[in-house]
Amino acid sequence: MADELTHLDEQGRLKMVDVGGKEPTARLARVRGEIRMDRATARLIAENKVAKGNVLEAARLAGIMAAKRTGELIPLCHPLNLTAVSVDLHVGEDRVEVEAEAKIDDRTGVEMEALVAASTALLTIYDMCKGVDRGMVISELRLMEKQGGQSGTWVREEG
Repeated sequence: MADELTHLDEQGRLKMVDVGGKEPTARLARVRGEIRMDRATARLIAENKVAKGNVLEAARLAGIMAAKRTGELIPLCHPLNLTAVSVDLHVGEDRVEVEAEAKIDDRTGVEMEALVAASTALLTIYDMCKGVDRGMVISELRLMEKQGGQSGTWVREEG
């Protein structure tokens, strides 16, 4: 764990971290999250019967598009040329689980891009289904794995 905040200069002002001196490496980040809902809502999604259209494909595309715009959304993130983004969705009895993965060969990590992809996919599901279920809850958004860079590989241990 780092002992200092890297986004502050000597005067305590916010700054973008200079990654120019780092060597590019292959990097990956994998994130999971979920949206809980009424069972009837999950059934509508699974059967592709939501009035607004195919919820899963809209959420997948929204997540991929959002990952590519992370540098515009999060103030101190570097704009990145991602090599791959995937968003996988699985419908359960009372929820949709999302797993997003981002990859790059660069000087900085892609955790934020994967988090933005997953959260945007979840928000899209909420938007498309809010007409039938306003009680949905987005939760459990978490980094599962990161690879590459100076700190190497990190994998969440879930118990």
